[in-house]
Amino acid sequence: MKETALVIMAAGIGSRFGGGIKQLAKLGPHGEIIIDYSIHDALKAGFTKIIFIIRKDIEADFREVIGDRIAKIANVQYAFQALDDLPAGFSVPEERKKPWGTGHAILAARNLIDCPFAVINADDFYGAEGFRKVHDYLVNDMDERGNVMDLCMAGYILGNTLSENGAVTRGVCEVNDDSNLKSVNETFEIRKENGQVLGQNENGEPVKLTEDAIVSMNMWGLTPRFVKTLEERFPAFLRNAQGNLKAEYLLPQVIGDLVQEGNATVKVLPTNDRWFGVTYAEDRESVERSLQELHNKGVYGDTLFG
Repeated sequence: MKETALVIMAAGIGSRFGGGIKQLAKLGPHGEIIIDYSIHDALKAGFTKIIFIIRKDIEADFREVIGDRIAKIANVQYAFQALDDLPAGFSVPEERKKPWGTGHAILAARNLIDCPFAVINADDFYGAEGFRKVHDYLVNDMDERGNVMDLCMAGYILGNTLSENGAVTRGVCEVNDDSNLKSVNETFEIRKENGQVLGQNENGEPVKLTEDAIVSMNMWGLTPRFVKTLEERFPAFLRNAQGNLKAEYLLPQVIGDLVQEGNATVKVLPTNDRWFGVTYAEDRESVERSLQELHNKGVYGDTLFG
């Protein structure tokens, strides 16, 4: 069987969740954390290796709460995202406090990624369908031989990803007739208002959206070749970011650039699963309720890893 990895980005500070380590919050009816569900669904879909990207300072807590448990049932590896993990010739600006975004997070695992992989956020619940579709594409459909990189992503319905407790940011996707990604437009302050879905573009201008729009929730199907490209392009990003202490090296931006240049195609794999996460502290109650409902329906049993 072709080896595939699940890469979980869990280095976020979680400031909007009250300053705690939100990736480790127990939200399921039996004390499960959101990562438990992602790993359960990924292993069931056929992924063979789990790579956690975390901060070094949360390693002990992370291993205690989840890492050591998962290591008993799967091949588990760790990568550590650090602010000073930079190419030769670059240094951290004195005022910079946080790492350099999701692209930088993947680079933290560059020496561990040796097979096609899916990448997800640790604090998002994705549902099983996305894992199945991405895994099957990586194993059965991905063409790694051509000059153009063959990538994929799970496409979520915007209406299934909104928070009841505040506005959200989403990568709104434009998809062509072949189900390939044309562009990802980062859209901010998305919320439902008077029966409409409204947001703002990067310039702060109002944008009207539809609930059935396809969005990226950072579940990508990628390859070691992509990681190499990510590494090659990082110095140019750093040069352009000089003086911008908030600049982030983001996966959607890099992938979108590759698509626009004709250097990659991204197959959009639609999923009807409902996404939810703990963007705000107030989301906790609704997430707990949603997970309880999934257990009540038999989607998940009393023990995820029995």
